[in-house]
Amino acid sequence: MFKKFTKEDIHSRSNIKSSQQRNLKAKWVRQFPALESVIDDIIPKKSQVILIKCEDKIQLYCVDNKVVAFQQFDDLIPSLEIVHKYPDCFPKVQVDRGAIKFVLSGANIMCPGLTSPGAQLPEENLEKGTIVTIYAEGKEHALAVGALEMSTDDIKSLNKNVGVELFHHLGDCLWNFSFN
Repeated sequence: MFKKFTKEDIHSRSNIKSSQQRNLKAKWVRQFPALESVIDDIIPKKSQVILIKCEDKIQLYCVDNKVVAFQQFDDLIPSLEIVHKYPDCFPKVQVDRGAIKFVLSGANIMCPGLTSPGAQLPEENLEKGTIVTIYAEGKEHALAVGALEMSTDDIKSLNKNVGVELFHHLGDCLWNFSFN
C-alpha cells in the first residue's frame, strides 16, 4: 500500500474536531478492545489530530506530526510506530525466518510462511479480514501490519495461497515519511 507513497499523493490536510476525535477513539477501541487503557496516550485529549487525505482513498490520522493510524475504506489500521509502543493491543501472527526478506520487500504473506516450523498462528480462530501485526521468528518487534485473506483455521487447513495482505512494513514510504 505504501511502496511508492510520496508527498504528491496527498490531496488535503485538515484538523478534525474534538467530536470526530472521540468517534475515532471509540471506533478504534471497538476494533481493538485492548486499546481502551492506552487510547488517551495514543490520542491525548487536548491534542490536535490531523486528517490527511491521499490517493486511493487512503486517510492518515496524525498526532504531533506522527501517523498513528491509517484507513482505507472501513478498518482503522495502526502504524508500526503504535504497534511497537503497544504490541499487546493487536492480534499477532508470526512468520518463519525465510519469510522476513519477502515481508520487508512488501510481499503478501503466503500460508506456508505462517504454518511452517518457526511460524506461529494464534490458538483462537481469527476471521478473514482481521487486521493483524506480523512478527518474525527470533525478532522482538513487528515487521508489518496486514489483513487476513482467510481465517486462521483455513490457513492451517488449506496451507496454500495468500494468508495475509500486507499494508505497511518496516522501511516502506509510510515508515520513512515526514511532514516537514
